[in-house]
Amino acid sequence: MVRIGIIGSEGRMGQALMRAVEEQGHECAGGVDRGDNLENLSNKCDVLVDFSAPGALKSNLQAAIGAGIPILIGTTGLESCHHDAIDNAARAIPVLQTGNTSLGVNMLAALVKQAAAKLGPDWDIEIVEMHHRHKVDAPSGTALLLGEAAAEGRGIDLDTNSERCRDGHTGERGEGAIGFAALRGGTVAGDHSVILAGEQESITLSHRAEDRAIFARGAVKGAAWLTEREAGRYSMDDMLGL
Repeated sequence: MVRIGIIGSEGRMGQALMRAVEEQGHECAGGVDRGDNLENLSNKCDVLVDFSAPGALKSNLQAAIGAGIPILIGTTGLESCHHDAIDNAARAIPVLQTGNTSLGVNMLAALVKQAAAKLGPDWDIEIVEMHHRHKVDAPSGTALLLGEAAAEGRGIDLDTNSERCRDGHTGERGEGAIGFAALRGGTVAGDHSVILAGEQESITLSHRAEDRAIFARGAVKGAAWLTEREAGRYSMDDMLGL
């Protein structure tokens, strides 16, 4: 049994995490939200799970380092400065950072990487995602995770080979580019499709999240796994052995 502390416990993911912790036979050591004392929580748990906000990440990492415990980060909308902070923290503690904790999504990413590696750059790659009306970042962390998988499969850099926010007379699609489209509406938990379009044929690899409980279950599995690791930066691929 692992004692799991939840950062962002009052949010929808936080509530789903509490249920998943109990379902998997672990103990919820407590939760914190904005303004709460994270140090007290970090001193009484074995691992922290963070689904809060990018602005809180650095202080959350410092709390985990201070307590000498691992932290799983599922917060999306991270920028390069956040990833630098994660890299620094991973020198002292185990850190698992991912754009999506669903086991199915991470398996999808592995398939996308394989397909992108096997098919040439003349196969266009487009990533389409849809989420509920309340989501504040785009493309989603999952879409970026899938884009990184495609870019890695092709041996290219995603930042310099992606196309987003097409509007007006944009000209032809760039050869080898990875395109993104973000849709928002309703209560959609998360739909993602990766389209590989070649000459007179196409392949679509998709995943549909029917309930955010799938993310909570994956996060709890990842957190428990992380407690047995040494200091370093990990991904869901590492946990799944992909």
